[in-house]
Amino acid sequence: MPSPQMKPGVPGRSGRYFTRVRDTLARGSGTPRTGCPVSVVDVPSLPGDRPGAYFDAASTEPPHPAAREALLGALDAGWADPARLYGAARGARLLLDRARARTAGVLGVRPDEVYFTTSGTQAVHLAVLGGLRARRRAGRHLVIGEVEHSSVLHAAEQHEREGGEVTRVGVDRTGRIDVDAFAAALRPDTALACLQSANHEVGTLQPVDEVAAICRTARVPLFVDAAQSVGRTDVPEGWSMLAASAHKWGGPAGVGLLVVRKNTRWRSPLPDDEREGRRVPGFENVPGAVAAAAALTAYREEMVEAAPRQSALVDRIRAEVPRRVPDVEVVGDPVRRLPHIVTFSCLYVEGEALLTELDRLGFAVSSGSSCTADTLRPSHVLEAMKVITHGNVRVSLPRDVQAPDVDRFLAVLPDTVGRLRRSAGMTTA
Repeated sequence: MPSPQMKPGVPGRSGRYFTRVRDTLARGSGTPRTGCPVSVVDVPSLPGDRPGAYFDAASTEPPHPAAREALLGALDAGWADPARLYGAARGARLLLDRARARTAGVLGVRPDEVYFTTSGTQAVHLAVLGGLRARRRAGRHLVIGEVEHSSVLHAAEQHEREGGEVTRVGVDRTGRIDVDAFAAALRPDTALACLQSANHEVGTLQPVDEVAAICRTARVPLFVDAAQSVGRTDVPEGWSMLAASAHKWGGPAGVGLLVVRKNTRWRSPLPDDEREGRRVPGFENVPGAVAAAAALTAYREEMVEAAPRQSALVDRIRAEVPRRVPDVEVVGDPVRRLPHIVTFSCLYVEGEALLTELDRLGFAVSSGSSCTADTLRPSHVLEAMKVITHGNVRVSLPRDVQAPDVDRFLAVLPDTVGRLRRSAGMTTA
């Protein structure tokens, strides 16, 4: 079966990324070893005269080469059931154990505290609902931040539907949680507290160490959603449970991490299953776990050099966007933040129209909540911060971003915003 025609890639960082996707799909087309034809989708190309860039790493980081290499090897060596006793199964178990140990080493925890899930969202749901179920005797009160990821919010809503009580703690205009209010929210019947390590929309780092100390004094376990920070920054101290997602650091989609520290009470909210230490149901994805661990190890090492470069480019965007585009608000903490995320809001412009126009120019960015943007609802994060909620753009830089990528973005943004404002009948000074 001949390979379908593919649109050519273009130069530039994202051009090379889309070209790699095209070439990978083309290599996979035709008739594989199984004899089954593979359907290859067409890959969009970027405008040839204006190479753009992929700036949506907070949604998903482009696949890391270490993940691909490890995944292909594990597909051949780790396909057997790791719960069985024959040779191939023991080999799969060994690969899974090594992946667990490598992951634990990066996180600074014990290997027997790490469990592989099917996604970061599943890890969050298991942590929140399992932590609450295990401490029903203590009470049914849950404390969360107002700007948590939607997966935490949905778990909290389910807890309320089942008769539990939830206190939502506010943030300041940078998106940072109010530590005093968080401490005041804890009660004798508080079963669990939740705080993200960093905000997924604006990049603000949360005071996890401070909140963890408060929770420890109150004898309340703290769950930390670390999906945006694992691999990019040091893991904070003092938490009881943690969740992360492999595709955020260039690992495969469909692999998450649930970490439950020793002596933390946890009981599965799902039917019993013998897999993954009875924490996560279902057949273990050994190749995915191996690839996730390989990507995390390589990614964390690369961030020593990449994070300062990303942070400097974010500083440039934060300074240049309001200088070049009138009526713009840059949000999030300018200092205590993740190195790769910057969000700004443009008055008199619809976010979806701006994203569509930037996409036409080859720039992949996002707007509003990364997981609820298709609902057309204002971002709950920006609403909680009391900043502009519409016309917002989140730029999140991948590991291989370079200064020319940002320069091209800054060059096209003013005219793009201006054209959209004029088409809407708005003019600015």
